[in-house]
Amino acid sequence: SGSTGNPKGVMLSFHSMAYAAQGAIASLKVTDQDRMLSYLPLAHVMERFVVEMASISVGFQLFFADKLDTFVADLNRANPTLFLAVPRIWTIFQTGVFAKMPKQKLDRLMKIPLLSGYMKKRVLKTLGLQDVRYAASGSAPLSQDTIAWYQKLGLELLEGYGMSENFGYSHMSQPGRSCLGYVGEPLPGVDCRISEQGEIQIKSPTLMMGYYKDEAKTKAEFTEDGYLKTGDRGEIDELKRLKITGRTKEIFKTSKGKYVAPAPIENKIIGHQDIEMVCVSGAEYPQPHALVVLAESSAKKTSCDDFKAELASSFQSLIKDVNSTLDPHEHIKFVTIVS
Repeated sequence: SGSTGNPKGVMLSFHSMAYAAQGAIASLKVTDQDRMLSYLPLAHVMERFVVEMASISVGFQLFFADKLDTFVADLNRANPTLFLAVPRIWTIFQTGVFAKMPKQKLDRLMKIPLLSGYMKKRVLKTLGLQDVRYAASGSAPLSQDTIAWYQKLGLELLEGYGMSENFGYSHMSQPGRSCLGYVGEPLPGVDCRISEQGEIQIKSPTLMMGYYKDEAKTKAEFTEDGYLKTGDRGEIDELKRLKITGRTKEIFKTSKGKYVAPAPIENKIIGHQDIEMVCVSGAEYPQPHALVVLAESSAKKTSCDDFKAELASSFQSLIKDVNSTLDPHEHIKFVTIVS
């Protein structure tokens, strides 16, 4: 496991890894003419699934990032045609663009017919993404505002869903069929259902053999008919596209006896340009609240009184806007910045 605490020792067969690689190659129409940049730890499930296994299978050109400081330069060197990233990368790119040109000014320029096309191409070329034909985000939710912003640039940013227990092979959005808020359709061979309790359950040839030396935990992770219990809650639409609505264990109850699912609220808050991470909490409190970590560029400016006043005002507006979309018992009472 790469992102949920101590590694759980997920055991995968060579067959499941090869099956996932072939499924991704078919879905993304990967050829030996494609290019990718490898930058995640090589043990990360997404890196092994899409980058390592697919590149070995097809033989496309693979570049490696040197270090964080050279990331954008490395992207320009690789000039990838396929680019998969975690949400933090997409928000860092966006913040970097806004640091060079304020969002309001860029939005204004992109509305001018003669300048619009030029500005979009210029931004994508600056990031090294001008030749990307498939761009995706995974591992955690990405703000719908951020996805919409990239789509305005002409980059159809798609979301995917998977976990170590199925080698990351589960759902992927398809070009032209994506829908904001959904993580895509089942990949070939994947059967997905929603339990009576609202939990996403998945069966596929890529499921793990179990947890290393932990038969009890392995047994608890599967239903009697062999479906993996993901621990995520979700909904499926008429096109079989999946929406993640939260974690089954993260739902909490306020002191008023009302249940709150934090993930959908967090997705609304994370779109703020000064926020990098957010956690909505409030168990046994009258109302939920939000703990946020500022983006690095914003955190550096908190010693400035004018910026702090501006930030406080924008957070008040954020609370008002977010609460207008929520039920009364879900309303955010306050936002607190944490280190």
